[in-house]
Amino acid sequence: MQAYAADHLAYIRQTMDRAGTFTAVSGKGQIAVGLIGMIAAWTSARQTPGEWLVVWLVAAAVACLAAVAGIWMKARALGTPLVSGPGRRFAFGFAPPLVAGAVLTAVLARQGAFDLLPGTWLLLFGAAVIAGGALSVPPVPAMGGCFMALGVAAFVAPAAWGTLLLAIGFGVLHIAFGIVIAVKYGG
Repeated sequence: MQAYAADHLAYIRQTMDRAGTFTAVSGKGQIAVGLIGMIAAWTSARQTPGEWLVVWLVAAAVACLAAVAGIWMKARALGTPLVSGPGRRFAFGFAPPLVAGAVLTAVLARQGAFDLLPGTWLLLFGAAVIAGGALSVPPVPAMGGCFMALGVAAFVAPAAWGTLLLAIGFGVLHIAFGIVIAVKYGG
């Protein structure tokens, strides 16, 4: 009887784990990422293409650390394990478009096609946010859709608008959606 009850309890936990949402996306962390994006846009605006790329790559690394720290702190405050089903599914949905973006960044930079990087980054980051955010609070996939729209805009707009569109995406969108997430979804 005890083994039967344990099996049922394990089944219930697995079912709840699969049905759960990832609520540890940190609004405060997103605001920090947005501020980093604004600084990167301002800093990179008058750089050579190679220096511009370095600024954005450094900003991406720092922003990634800020986002992960924000998620970790919110998960800890909520008592939510990050390696649970929803957290793991969020990461598995989020990571592939980012890996594709990293590969395309290397390819485009090697070809000297720096003008294609803003559209590539915005589009693939948006895809990552939608894929990972499908299991999160509603503003997260909405933010991904906004990033994808900016990515399309970057491909059809003059190349000179690239840094501005990156500032809007990685700066303004992160700050705006971060505020919504912080206010409506607990930090």
